[in-house]
Amino acid sequence: MGFVGVNGTRFVLLENESLESPVYLNGWNSYWLMEESVWGPSRYRVSDMLKKGAEMGMTVCRTWAFSDGARPNDLQTQPGVFNERVFKGLDYVVYEARKHGIRLILSLVNSLNAFGGKAQYLRWAEEAGENITSSTDSFFSNPIIKKYYKSYVKAILTRKNSFTGVKYLEEPAIFAWELMNEPRCKSNSCAPALQAWITEMAAFVKSLDGKHLVTVGLEGFYSLNSTGNYRANPGEWAASLGSDFIKNSAIENIDFASVHAYPHSWIPDADLEAKVKYLSNWVDAHIDDSENVLKKPVLFTEVGALLATKTGGLYDSDILLRMVYDKIYKSANKREAGAGVLIWQLLVEGVEEYSDKYSFVAWKYPSTYKLILEQSCRLRNTTSQSIKNGKDHYKDPCYGQKTG
Repeated sequence: MGFVGVNGTRFVLLENESLESPVYLNGWNSYWLMEESVWGPSRYRVSDMLKKGAEMGMTVCRTWAFSDGARPNDLQTQPGVFNERVFKGLDYVVYEARKHGIRLILSLVNSLNAFGGKAQYLRWAEEAGENITSSTDSFFSNPIIKKYYKSYVKAILTRKNSFTGVKYLEEPAIFAWELMNEPRCKSNSCAPALQAWITEMAAFVKSLDGKHLVTVGLEGFYSLNSTGNYRANPGEWAASLGSDFIKNSAIENIDFASVHAYPHSWIPDADLEAKVKYLSNWVDAHIDDSENVLKKPVLFTEVGALLATKTGGLYDSDILLRMVYDKIYKSANKREAGAGVLIWQLLVEGVEEYSDKYSFVAWKYPSTYKLILEQSCRLRNTTSQSIKNGKDHYKDPCYGQKTG
């Protein structure tokens, strides 16, 4: 298994110094993998999820490498203090991913309150005597909080896996580091602080680890004065969150852009036809800006849609997902910046506690399962070589699949 790099607007598999194979990705989210790996009796569910993902031809899984607070299964219990039992759970996730030929995007902190997030870092700073404003926007500018974050990042990157003995920064089963899940500001006035934070933290990660890719974790919204496709936003509210797809993604040490898509949440009152039209424009805008402005790959790292049944037995999610998949397939054929989709999110039996309205067990929805597998296989066929090497054809989920 080799590392993945970037060449212009494409991901490439780095096989040796002189050979690079273009890579287009189909993958998924399962944020719960570390949590289920903490205790031995539940680890089989993690192995099963990674195995099932590989059986659908997928090659990348995005998951949380954070859990901050005083709960029993939190990874970081105080700034720079770790629960070794939970860290071994994350070790297991990385170990199992490599065993199944899956690469991981590891997200390093949450913007939301779930699993601690920015708010937990603020509480730690307050407990240390820092005079912190009530807004979580101070996460991006307070020197003590930035120090806490850097300490955490360093601990993750330099961790030696207890199963393999390989440091995370040397592990090819890690596809990329994500600085934060869905960074947002409470006030638009914190936009410069967010931009400076991304610049500083991306450089810090690169100073420790020159082998892995780095992304921000953006939802993809454009600010009012963005040079990008402001009208692609799902509403005026999206421009008031302090983030900007173009500015944030253009930072030198950010290797690829990230985008999320939730038409059922972002434009809930629109009918399915309007949601399809919106999502089509959203995807086109980001591929176009990544190709022509950023000149970097763009990965749609969360795409979620409801599994509501419509006339003819089709699910909303199938209709929306197929449209996004088709655009990525077209991009792959033209060797353009649209580099892949990670569906939100997949479960296995027994992990229903991690479910939300966009979560599902793929093999319980045959049409969706088939759609995912077809996308995996046709993307593979656009390149001369799969991201997964050395597979015998009888183990290959794409063997005998009709694609195109």
